[in-house]
Amino acid sequence: MTAPVIPVMMTSTAVKDGAPSDGGSAVDRPLARRALVECPTVKEIPMYDQSKLSELIRFARVDAGATVIDVYPGDGDWTRPFSDIVGPEGRVYSFVPAEVAHFKNDPVGRMRTLAKEPGRENVEAVSADLVAMPEATQPADVLWLHLFYHDLHTALIQARDATAAHFNRAVYERLKPGGSYVIVDHAAAVGAGTSDAQSLHRIEPASVREEVEAAGFVLDAESTMLANKDDPHSVKVFDPSIKGETDRFAYRFVKP
Repeated sequence: MTAPVIPVMMTSTAVKDGAPSDGGSAVDRPLARRALVECPTVKEIPMYDQSKLSELIRFARVDAGATVIDVYPGDGDWTRPFSDIVGPEGRVYSFVPAEVAHFKNDPVGRMRTLAKEPGRENVEAVSADLVAMPEATQPADVLWLHLFYHDLHTALIQARDATAAHFNRAVYERLKPGGSYVIVDHAAAVGAGTSDAQSLHRIEPASVREEVEAAGFVLDAESTMLANKDDPHSVKVFDPSIKGETDRFAYRFVKP
């Protein structure tokens, strides 16, 4: 069963096919625009060329001077460009959930090493339970969740009481009024809900929206820039036949 592409939400700040239509948003400022072009790490993120990376950052409304929380940063692929863009007046929390801190690849140690790189004085490596994030970070302008939301419906994450409902409430508490909660994830088939989260690492977009809005957020924009109509939605995202080319959705929610 193949899921259709999600229609774009045509609100006043909607994004269609990756092109912002909200006029004078903060990301149009020269400094942020220059950072997108000159970012030295712009080509280091798997699955995204410079164009897609720039569009995603623009979609997220990451800007100079902003405070960003990058949840489950992996290799720091997103922490680095966020650090470049927010600049010396901004802050990036590279937040490693305690639920995955024990992994053999030492995710916390790697983020601490990243924070010591030249020019990364605005990066702070943080680790705590997902639901304790509000106590471990400062109020943020943007919370970035890349290919991780579905994990909130897995046994590993829920073992420490980090259900989707609990985490979404924690995000709501931590974001500033008007702040953006940006979620990019692998799409599951229509009707699958959260049932494929554990087995295929996919989640139905409609389920994400329902859960996040239940926490008090308002959908501000969605984008089909990462859609792939040829994804069968029936195989694990790591399968060689689809790895790096999955049908992905992008939502931007705001805290009223």
